[in-house]
Amino acid sequence: MALGLHALQHRGQEAAGIVSHGDNRFHAERRLGLVGDHFSDARVIARLPGRQAIGHNRYSTTGETILRNVQPLFAELDAGGLAVAHNGNLTNALTLRKELVRAGAICQSTSDTEVILHLVAQSRRPRIIDRFVNALREIEGAYALVALTENKLIGARDPLGIRPLILGELDGCYILTSETCALDIIGAKYVRDIDNGEVVVITEDGVQSLRPFPPQKMRPCIFEFVYFARPDSIVQGKSVYEVRKLMGVELARESLPEADVIVPVPDSGVPAAIGFSQASGIPFELGIIRNHYVGRTFIQPTQGVRELGVRMKHNANRSQIEGKRIVLVDDSLVRGTTSVKIVKMMRDAGAKEVHFRLACPPITHSDYYGIDTPEREKLLAATHTLEQMREFIGADSLAFLSVDGLYRAMGFEERDDLRPQFTDHCFTGDYPTLLTDLSGETPRQLSLIAEAS
Repeated sequence: MALGLHALQHRGQEAAGIVSHGDNRFHAERRLGLVGDHFSDARVIARLPGRQAIGHNRYSTTGETILRNVQPLFAELDAGGLAVAHNGNLTNALTLRKELVRAGAICQSTSDTEVILHLVAQSRRPRIIDRFVNALREIEGAYALVALTENKLIGARDPLGIRPLILGELDGCYILTSETCALDIIGAKYVRDIDNGEVVVITEDGVQSLRPFPPQKMRPCIFEFVYFARPDSIVQGKSVYEVRKLMGVELARESLPEADVIVPVPDSGVPAAIGFSQASGIPFELGIIRNHYVGRTFIQPTQGVRELGVRMKHNANRSQIEGKRIVLVDDSLVRGTTSVKIVKMMRDAGAKEVHFRLACPPITHSDYYGIDTPEREKLLAATHTLEQMREFIGADSLAFLSVDGLYRAMGFEERDDLRPQFTDHCFTGDYPTLLTDLSGETPRQLSLIAEAS
């Protein structure tokens, strides 16, 4: 379990937790910080006995980063103990929470995942799996869920399949995880993707599949391919690395400047920059060297930490920059603050020209499904024209991959505007589910008593 969480560290760096079941009881270890900071300690692992466990890396989109929000969350119900871990974001969690509290529920965290535990607890169905399905019928938004009971491992994926969930197997034991790279690290084999709207129940007898929702066309989140997933993972049958290279190929076809060298913004821009170089014939060079002991700036929680992270994270490789016309290739542009510093770094290293290329369309809308993009007024592309963005980051030219170019990289001729193949609201504003909490009067900020972490 700890090794799998380590492989998925890119999905959340704020905290990690594991709940296991062994010796006829549940055991929990939850810590703020990175997986390796805590779960490499043999004494911690020894406190997690048992043959079954679930774990989670926290990447906060709902709730503060304190210990009581760290998953998996656990509750003792009349049907037995239940631990739940959740990747995604519920778009009606605040509305449900308000109703639950009014009915007498006592909430101990500000995580949207706690709502699921309360819904399971309130169900009057006798079997835990039926209670779990009842809870799923109440929630909206995006979720890949894993739950642990005394004798079952349960997995569930939202009806549109926005967030990923896959099934693996190792020595006859089944595994649920977000990405195939977690299977690779432990030597497990990939079995299949959990389908959209599917619930799987894993026991000693094997895997049972339930389909409690009416069939819908799958719309997985395209941002998994653009940024979030690890490049060595396979998502929905597609190599993330190969797709990102194709994004670079399409980008070069759409907006190729005269230049001497292609420079990726490491690490997320590397595959697209390789594709851009191969399609354009312009040499690829590592013009920026990354310090790999500093975490991702995008998913760290505060702007101050992000800005400090940029200075610690990248350094110009002057020998490949000085006197040259360079094309900087990155995966995406959100606030633009990192891009400003990268462009300035290139100029300070003696670049003759700096052309910036983004391997996805402009991000013009906030995400409410588990990617922590900021409010829309803080998204650079939502408030600036292309020329204003170019001036802001200080580049000689700026271009983004088109929406149809992104879909071509995914293997389609174009986006089907009537039945979109992916969840792509960040670029199009086309949200595929209700956004109940946004449309109501429910307060966005929840209170929680301060405590020592």
